[in-house]
Amino acid sequence: MFKKLAFVAGMAVLCLGTPLASTAQEPAPAPVPAPVVSNPTPVSLEQRVADLEAIVTNSAPGKGGPLSATAAPSHNAWIMVSAGLVLFMTLPGLALFYGGLVRRKNVLSILAQCLGLTAIITVLWWAIGYSLTFGKGSWFGGTEFAFFKGVEFEPNTVYSTWVSHNIWAIYQLTFAIITPALTIGAVAERMKFSAVMLFSVLWMLVVYFPIAHLMWGDGGLFNGVWNPDAKVKAIDFAGGIVVHITSGWSALILCILLGKRRQFGRIPMPPHSMVLCMAGTGMLWVGWYGFNAGSAVAADRVATTAFVSTTLSAAVGCIVWGAIEWLHRGKPSVLGLCSGAVAGLATITPASGFVSPNSAVVIGLFAGLGTWFACAKLKAMLGYDDALDTFGVHAVGGTLGVVLAGVFADPKYNPNLTTNLGKLCGNGLWIEQLKASVIFIAWSVLASVILFYVVKALIGVRPSAEEEEQGLDIADHGEEGYIEG
Repeated sequence: MFKKLAFVAGMAVLCLGTPLASTAQEPAPAPVPAPVVSNPTPVSLEQRVADLEAIVTNSAPGKGGPLSATAAPSHNAWIMVSAGLVLFMTLPGLALFYGGLVRRKNVLSILAQCLGLTAIITVLWWAIGYSLTFGKGSWFGGTEFAFFKGVEFEPNTVYSTWVSHNIWAIYQLTFAIITPALTIGAVAERMKFSAVMLFSVLWMLVVYFPIAHLMWGDGGLFNGVWNPDAKVKAIDFAGGIVVHITSGWSALILCILLGKRRQFGRIPMPPHSMVLCMAGTGMLWVGWYGFNAGSAVAADRVATTAFVSTTLSAAVGCIVWGAIEWLHRGKPSVLGLCSGAVAGLATITPASGFVSPNSAVVIGLFAGLGTWFACAKLKAMLGYDDALDTFGVHAVGGTLGVVLAGVFADPKYNPNLTTNLGKLCGNGLWIEQLKASVIFIAWSVLASVILFYVVKALIGVRPSAEEEEQGLDIADHGEEGYIEG
């Protein structure tokens, strides 16, 4: 028994002792050197507090402070939400709004055009569009941001102190997407998918990018708010000129050049689904908060001004259009209510972050009256086939809103107006607005005429009579929006 215990003890010592001896023979690991820490410039508590206050007030942080090149999570979050809301306006808002207004044989063509434009404009924006719009220059932006070079997390302080440059670029992309998508409403049911895509790409290069730069870009010659050397000191808070005037007036000339839909005026062409139209209207209204309030580029007092004015103008436009129909027809149509709401939204857009709530109500009143007249009377008088009333709502509403922005702009609601326009507010700013409107209407119309004939010569613009009768869903996409079960 003793021998067995001695044997077990010896084996245990041998097993335990070997690794211990082996470990003891290995050299001790070299100590890990402590990291070299530079001595940063000390930042005072007062500076830190001042930078945090600057986030709240959306003002510039102290130079060299800890937040001097950092995006603020709160403002970044609002602009990311706003970008999603504006994209929501096109997909699915505008797609359903327009899709419900066409005949059922063309519903997919409208949806496809909205989706196709979203994709192709995104790539164009990344490649060169953003740079041409928001690069530095007088008439045109430069190429410094081509392929999003240098468009990173840090803010581009020319446009925003607290929002990341890349998020700002994507937010502005959503404006670029919806603008040509608005145009398709005037030529719905009679313009080929390929022609819509090619025309829109060329139109963005010739119309949207340069005009957006002139109004909003660094050094833009019409950027009255921020450029002290602007030749025309105009204002456009969220796109009355850049979006609605350019798309709406281009839409008018396109529908005239393209010609009327076949059998137009001979057979009824009612909307195939007011349910889709109403759903799309609601999505547009919700998304428009990103469009207008997001254009403050911060979650600040200016954003709240735009949010309130957007709500009031849309509501008043809806009421006015419905009331006019009630008086004329004995009942308000759902189409009229939808059109009035969208008209109120489009008309307040250029003024939304500059005016008081009471002024927004007045602008909504003008929106309902002016756009109703354009859609119900002017179109019949002149005989053009603006299929979905793009001109009547967006061109007329946008132009009215641009001029009225000059009438009602108030530095109390947007102190940025005092930067370069203090003497003009309430004293002739509307004249600058009128100048800008005339110039950009002429630009948009002339460019659209030229581009129409370019596209017509290259690939043609209109489907054959048989294809148009069959419907563009089948002709362009080989699919149908509705399958009878």
